[in-house]
Amino acid sequence: MVSQRLQPVIILALIGALVLVVGLWAKDRATRPDAGGDGGSAYAGREYQWKLVTTWPKNLPGLGKAPETFARMVREMSGGRLTVRVYGAGEIVPAMGVFDAVSGGVAQVGHGASYYWKGKIPAAVFFTAVPFGMTAQEMNGWLHYGGGEALWRETYAPFGVVPFAGGSTGVQMAGWFNRELNSAEDLKGLKMRIPGLAGEVFTAAGGTAVNIPGGEIYTSMQTGVIDAVEWVGPYNDAALGLQEVAKYYYYPGWHEPGAMLEFIVNREALLSLPEDLQAIVRYAARATNQDMLDEATARNNASLRTLIDEHGATLRELPEDVLDALYQNSRTVMQRLVESDRMARKVYESFNRFHDDVRAYHRISEQGYINARSRAYGETIPGVNPSD
Repeated sequence: MVSQRLQPVIILALIGALVLVVGLWAKDRATRPDAGGDGGSAYAGREYQWKLVTTWPKNLPGLGKAPETFARMVREMSGGRLTVRVYGAGEIVPAMGVFDAVSGGVAQVGHGASYYWKGKIPAAVFFTAVPFGMTAQEMNGWLHYGGGEALWRETYAPFGVVPFAGGSTGVQMAGWFNRELNSAEDLKGLKMRIPGLAGEVFTAAGGTAVNIPGGEIYTSMQTGVIDAVEWVGPYNDAALGLQEVAKYYYYPGWHEPGAMLEFIVNREALLSLPEDLQAIVRYAARATNQDMLDEATARNNASLRTLIDEHGATLRELPEDVLDALYQNSRTVMQRLVESDRMARKVYESFNRFHDDVRAYHRISEQGYINARSRAYGETIPGVNPSD
């Protein structure tokens, strides 16, 4: 029989053991990857560090800024529980190695353009741009409310990668050329940096498409490796100094009317996060997507004026027969793509349905208003006299 003198000691020992067991259980719950169900409170004390690799030079205005914006938003919204370090093209992997790096777990997230992977995933081109396709506003509508994002994820699922819309530049410029284009015949033999489906269209029209990363464009134009280049628009083009290596600046951007960039996240890395941090990744990507378009809209016209007035760029509209030739060849290239790849055909059907529908409405809304506004202001198409 335990003496009365020892009873308090035993009780205290039992209480201590109970506290120890509860503490060990709580620690185990906090470190288990499948814990949760309450929005992730079991991970409250844990911090995560991610690497983000990009296809762009570090801190490039516009395109290169978006990954930094994403990283800042994630850090701020998570209170520092998830931090993302951004690496420019070539720092960890080459620009065109971003997809494989994320798929293989070398980095947890990447930022680039889906059409860079068309050799590996033919259907990927739809999620950046389709020649004569949808604008940025229309692309956002298709992805987020028209079934496009679900198809995007289905396309990337075999590679263990989850995609998110990662920023749009709006309608781009047709590009910089070292000689004037007067007819479709002038495309013959022209070497141009132009990726994606548009590259195939350009080649079909008689030119030669070259796919090189942004960091190599300036030197390639300067040394004559290429005769022309499409990059983005005035804000981003000026940042690369393209006005120094070509004179003629053409519009409209038939090839990328609403170029959509992407954040790609390693699926295992994403699912290893608690639910609240997963949500932060999603919403940071969504916010960055809109932020890039907003900045491009705000910066492009001032940059264009600087290119023309201070650097002597010559603004020109593509001749109608050039646009006609490019459009006809785009139909041929698209037909060849959807006949050769099952997933591309599935995505195309969704893309095309939405495009037909939204185009019908925008003829009387966006286009109708812009036409009316131009008449009201007495505006003419620029290019004949760029100083007007």
